[in-house]
Amino acid sequence: MQEMVQQIRGKKVAQKKFPYLLKDGIVFPPNLNLEQASSQATAEFKAKNLKGRSFIDLTSGFGIDAYFLSQNFEEVTLVEQNSELLEIVRHNWKILDKKANFINENLENLLNQNHEKFDLIYLDPARRDEHKNKKFLLEDLSPNLLEIQNDLLKISDQIIIKLSPLIDISYLISALKNVVEIQIIAVRNEVKELLVLINSTQKKDQTIISCINLESEENTFSFKYKEEKLAVSEFSEPLQYLYIPNNAVLKSGGFNSISEKFGLKKLHPNTHFYTTDEFVESFPGRILHVEVIDSKQIKKGSQFNIISKNHPLTPDEIKKKYKILDGGKDYLIFTQTQKNKIILRTV
Repeated sequence: MQEMVQQIRGKKVAQKKFPYLLKDGIVFPPNLNLEQASSQATAEFKAKNLKGRSFIDLTSGFGIDAYFLSQNFEEVTLVEQNSELLEIVRHNWKILDKKANFINENLENLLNQNHEKFDLIYLDPARRDEHKNKKFLLEDLSPNLLEIQNDLLKISDQIIIKLSPLIDISYLISALKNVVEIQIIAVRNEVKELLVLINSTQKKDQTIISCINLESEENTFSFKYKEEKLAVSEFSEPLQYLYIPNNAVLKSGGFNSISEKFGLKKLHPNTHFYTTDEFVESFPGRILHVEVIDSKQIKKGSQFNIISKNHPLTPDEIKKKYKILDGGKDYLIFTQTQKNKIILRTV
């Protein structure tokens, strides 16, 4: 009965997260493995423009990333120390008519014994300890990336590492070697993961940060990490348009780079809102046509979406104070400029 319930749960998760597995005969693992697995959308994105002869996933888990990453490789190897999970993946790949070498082995042992080179290594370190508490520092993950990064570079020139979106980007760049690019991947404006792309030939101080919002029409925003420190933002009171970066951009910390690239001015050093009199269509985020209003212009019982940034009142406190109903098409934005606190309304 427990197994039947688990399969029903797995199919429900698959409907939204990885619909390619909705086939007869597919077996789903326990909930924790389903939770930790990548979505089909992010896995398909990772696989773009990657190809070669040999690919190895050193922490295959439920095998979602491995399935898509391996599409353009001749030889595929999956490593997983959980034997039951590996058998599930082996079974499912047979159903999907997908071939691979399946290795049930501890990663550290494999690295010590292996002498083969691969065109691409992928790994998604476990981010929970033995008590299932979440971990974020590289040395606390399993495997410990700081201990094995030199071993990884010995068997491949190209490495991709999936990490939690909560990890600090500057910490990653300082702790890991040969980082070519860090991709911040969001789906419909919810940041899902960070991808670290490593190449043995990468020069220092050339790391690119890319902000990607999948399942949206927004363009990818990229900048060089070292150039963000040199970029400068200008400031202004609100003009006709207000620009709110998407969450991938906010995670990146590229606040001055985005200002320079799109010719935008910030409202306040600690408020990542931008403004111009011109409409910049390619901006990665929301663009609102706004006007400054006085609080007396807010009618009791009116309906607005509330945004509060760098303002003493929370959205709930604002709704209560001004007796505003939540929702509708229009926005009220409570924030501040370098001069004073302001209220903006969409027009």
